[in-house]
Formats: sequence, structure tokens, C-alpha cells
Amino acid sequence: MILFIKLLLAHLLGDFIWQPNSWVANKELKKHKSVYLYIHILLHGVLAAVLAGEINFIPYAVVIAVMHGIVDLIKLNFQKPKTKRTWFIVDQIAHVLILIGIVLLYENKPIPDFWKDNQFWILLTGFLLLTKPTSIFIKTIISIWAPESKNSNQDNSLIAAGNYIGILERLFVFGFILTGHFEAIGFLLAAKSIFRFGDLKEAKDRKLTEYVLIGTLISFGIALLVGLAVQALLLQLL
Repeated sequence: MILFIKLLLAHLLGDFIWQPNSWVANKELKKHKSVYLYIHILLHGVLAAVLAGEINFIPYAVVIAVMHGIVDLIKLNFQKPKTKRTWFIVDQIAHVLILIGIVLLYENKPIPDFWKDNQFWILLTGFLLLTKPTSIFIKTIISIWAPESKNSNQDNSLIAAGNYIGILERLFVFGFILTGHFEAIGFLLAAKSIFRFGDLKEAKDRKLTEYVLIGTLISFGIALLVGLAVQALLLQLL
């Protein structure tokens, strides 16, 4: 585990702390012709070797550097202005997976077989259930009370922000239940109420207030039920 932490630190230093914006801009412009791309690759290899602190790890550090370069080249060649955020996420996930693979290979540990782990399937199902499926369910249930927006053209809300906020709050509740921190759920609900109070007060719309309250309570209720159900299923496997 400590080896992975060191390699992750090396990655954070090489990809964020010690990579100036000018390097990123030059790589995006010149791609494989950018000298900064190869400096960046070399930096990752050196950091991985130094932080690992073992002579025998040097060949693995070289592999990390090469694989990092390949992933970066794929991102640089395929990303578009509209897909940069998506490619950034894919890029970072790929780098972390490579580090995990290198650690397992170096320490000669078997790759975890998630497909045969019942806990994995229970957690994954609960996690996914609380994302888009629950959002669609809540939207369908409360659509009959949806208030008409009088200032639709002046709405400064971020696109789909409410949907993402709902998903995040349900996942937080899910995590709090599984870790036994029920008090944090109350804190989360209180925090959301405080932030929402100003908007609802300015709107002076009782229907909107009731609409938001119903949606929030349904969202938290579903998260609680799913969290408790998953917790009960996990306890049965022990």
C-alpha cells in the first residue's frame, strides 16, 4: 500500500505541482512534437524511481513513464475543446490504474477478482441506483407539482446543477450510512437547507418551496433506504 501512496504522490507532483500551464499549452499545440511532453514523461519516471526508493524498481519506473506518455499522447490527439473535461477524467483514471497494476506486479500480488466478490456487486448496485435511476424516479414522481418558471429567461442556475447536487447528496448519505456516521446526514441536510433558504426567500413562491422540500425529502429518504438495505445485505455476508 505504501508503494502505491508514493507512486500516487509522484503522479500528483509530476502532473499538477511541477507541470506549468505553459507546458500543457505547448503539448496541446504541438502534441508529439512538444519537447515538454518528453520532459514531462522523464519527470514522471524520475519521480517514481526516487520516491519508490528501491534500485529494483527502476525498470518499473521506466514502464510507468512510458505508459504515462502513451496515455498522454492518446489524450492529446483525441481530445477536442468540448471533450477536454471528459478526456481529463479518463486520463487520470488510466494513470491511477497503471500505478495499481505496477504495484501488484512489483509486489507479486494477485489481481483482485471483483467478479466473484458479492460485496462488490452489492455496493456497485447501491451506488448506481442512487445516481441517474433515482434522479429519473424523483423527477417523475414530483413532475405533477412542478411550478411554472416565471423567469425562465433570467435563470442563472448552472445546467443540470440540481440533478448533480441531488446525486452527490445521495452518495454522501450512502457513504455516511456505510461508515456509521449518521450524525453527518443531519449536518448535510442542515447545510443544504441553509444554502437553499436564501433562494427560496427571494423567490417568495410557496409552491416552489414545497416543490424543493418534497424533492429533497424524497431524495434523502431513498438514500437512507438504499444505504440501510446495502448495509443489511453486507452484514449477512459476514
